[in-house]
Amino acid sequence: MKKQYKFGYIFLAVMFLLAACNLPGGTPSQGEAGAALTAAAQTQQYLLTQSPQAPVTITVTNTAINTAIPTTAVPPTGISNCNDLQFVTDVTIPDGTVLSPGENFTKTWRLKNAGTCTWTPAYAVVFSSGNSMNGPATQALTGNVNPGQTVDISVNLTAPGSEGDYTGYYKLRDAGGILFDQFYVQIEVQAAAPPPLPPAIAQQTLEGLTGEDGHVNSGGTVNQNPNVGDSASNATLEAFVSFDMSVIPNGATITKVQVNFSDFDELGNPWSISDGCLRGYVQNYGALDAGDFFPGDPVGASVRWCGAAELGSTFEDDGMKTAVQNAVGDSRLQMRLQFRVPTTNNNGVADVVRFGTIKLIVTYQ
Repeated sequence: MKKQYKFGYIFLAVMFLLAACNLPGGTPSQGEAGAALTAAAQTQQYLLTQSPQAPVTITVTNTAINTAIPTTAVPPTGISNCNDLQFVTDVTIPDGTVLSPGENFTKTWRLKNAGTCTWTPAYAVVFSSGNSMNGPATQALTGNVNPGQTVDISVNLTAPGSEGDYTGYYKLRDAGGILFDQFYVQIEVQAAAPPPLPPAIAQQTLEGLTGEDGHVNSGGTVNQNPNVGDSASNATLEAFVSFDMSVIPNGATITKVQVNFSDFDELGNPWSISDGCLRGYVQNYGALDAGDFFPGDPVGASVRWCGAAELGSTFEDDGMKTAVQNAVGDSRLQMRLQFRVPTTNNNGVADVVRFGTIKLIVTYQ
């Protein structure tokens, strides 16, 4: 029975407190709230002096005290990155490209819009630092680049005038004037190697060798004078001339040959023989003898003169250039001079060209 009474007392105390809090008249005053708290405390103290019982929880709600409950802000689930770029590749002038001092070039980057904002013509490429290479300080984009799209951006530059490694840094600038991200151009400037010097140009004048020159007539007579035409006895004369090739270096390239056979005189009218043209043929005759006479109608002339005026001039001749080139490396270039058949006009008069000093002026590399 004591246990029942004890619980009955507790029940009445609690009900008393609840009734006091809910009496008509609005929110209890601070004094009333304090009295209620005091009664509750006294009740709790009483219970503590009693024999241990099952635990009892008492919850007191004070509606008169308005205490703010702190709150924690929830962080955003994602952050928008408006301006962002991704370098894709160097379209032109990869890093380390070697250029000559002062050389003009166009640098092109391929960039991707990796942000969430569209790049418009209000955006610009801006030189940031390093060497500007005479490029623009700013250069506006020419069109829209949507997020995820790539664009090729080019600037015209000039390599510095001194050798060395040079780098220029650039950024993009948005419509609000904010710079973002960075890309660059890097080159190496080297002075161009001087062009190779052309082979030395030299010139030699080859003169006929008096001891090896001469003529042979159709009768087999050998004479040391280089005469050509026919004799008073209507014998045909063929002249032979020899040039010393040892003064031309082995491996030389002949660039020009001028023929100067202008040191001559005439007997009769040698230009009346055959077709009136004197011709020269390569013939390596060695030591001149009667067997060197050519009896037929020759072909393959290297040079010809038709008349005294041509023979008296100095002129460049491609046929003689070929003949000299073919003789490079040999000790001699030897030739036979003759009119074509018929090689006599049978007039019983000597019609002869008599040569003095004859020359080949050879230019070579």
